Amino acid sequence: MANKNLNAAKTAKKDEFYTQLSDIERELQHYWKHFSGKTVLCNCDDPYESNFFKYFALRFNQLGLKKLICTCYNGSPMQGNELVFSFDDADSEPQKVAYKMEVTEVKDMNGDGAVDLSDVRYLLMNDKNVMSILQTGDFRSPECVALLKEADIVVSNPPFSLFKEYIAQLITYNKKFLILGNQNNVTYKEVFPLLMENKVWLGYKSGDMAFKVPDSYQPRETRFWQDKDGQKWRSLGNVCWFTNLEHKKRYEEIDLVCHYSDEEYPKYDNYDAIEVSKITDIPMDYQGAMGVPITFMDKYCPVQFDIIGASESEGKGFSNGLWNSESGIAQPLVKGNKKYKRVFIKRK
Repeated sequence: MANKNLNAAKTAKKDEFYTQLSDIERELQHYWKHFSGKTVLCNCDDPYESNFFKYFALRFNQLGLKKLICTCYNGSPMQGNELVFSFDDADSEPQKVAYKMEVTEVKDMNGDGAVDLSDVRYLLMNDKNVMSILQTGDFRSPECVALLKEADIVVSNPPFSLFKEYIAQLITYNKKFLILGNQNNVTYKEVFPLLMENKVWLGYKSGDMAFKVPDSYQPRETRFWQDKDGQKWRSLGNVCWFTNLEHKKRYEEIDLVCHYSDEEYPKYDNYDAIEVSKITDIPMDYQGAMGVPITFMDKYCPVQFDIIGASESEGKGFSNGLWNSESGIAQPLVKGNKKYKRVFIKRK
C-alpha cells in the first residue's frame, strides 16, 4: 500500500494545479443563488492550502451554507504541514495524512464585525472537532463517495488526468457541480454527450489561467515562472469551467453578422457540413450543418443552436451520420487539408 501511495503522489506532483482565490471569486459570483441551505463538497482540496475552502469558509454565512466539507488526498504535494507522518521504509518520502474538514458554522472570532481570514485561520487551528482522519482521501474511495452522497453541490479543481473519472462519478450520483477542466475535455466521450443533451455546459470564464504548482514541478520553457518568494507557477491557455448550475451567460446569443456564400464557406471533403473557421464568422442565413472550433462551446446558447455532433476523430459515431466513412479519414478535410477537431452545429 505504501508503494501505491508513493506512485500516486509522484503522479499528483505533475498533475495538480492550485487555483487562485481571485479566479474562484470571479467565477463563483455568478452562482450565489444556488448555494443557500446547501452542503458543499470540495473533494480534491486540502483546507490548509485550498482556495476553494478559503472561499466558502469566508462566505459561509453570506451564502447561507448548511455545511462545507473538504477532503484531502494523502499524496497531495501541496498539502499543509500540520499533519505529517513517515513510512518506516527508509526509501520512502514523508507522506501527508488524508483528512476531511467539516464546517457547519463560521463565527466572527476576533469580534471585528465580519468573518475574515483571521477567523478562518482560527477555525483551522483551534476547532479540532471539524477535522477527522481518512484512509486515503481519494475521491473514488468508499469514504469519500459517502461524503459525495451527502453533498448537494461539488466545487473543485480535480486532477486533470482524472477528469473523465471525476465527472462520470458526479453524473452517476446526480450531483450539481462546478469544476475546472480543459477545453479539450469537451470532446471526451464521457463529456460530449452530456453537452449535446444539455445536461452539462461551460461556465463563465475560459481561456488563460495561472496556477500554483508544487516545488517538485519541473521547469518548462513556456508558461512557467517563479515569483519573488520562490513559488512556482504555471499558466494554461485552454482552461474552462464545467457545470450543471444555471447561469445568465448560457442564454446570451452570439451576434451573427456574416452572410453565407459558397466561396467563403467551403464544404468538407468528408463531412456533410460547411467549414466555419471562426466563431465570429458563423453565417446568419445558413440552415445546414456547420463545423466550428471547439471553443464554440464557450459561446454556445441552447436557444440559438443545436449541437449535432463532433468529428469522428474524437469518437466513433460522434458525427451522427455527417461523416463519409468511405474517405477513411476521421479528421475534417477541406480541399485535402486537415482541420483540427470540430463540433457540428445547426441553427434553431
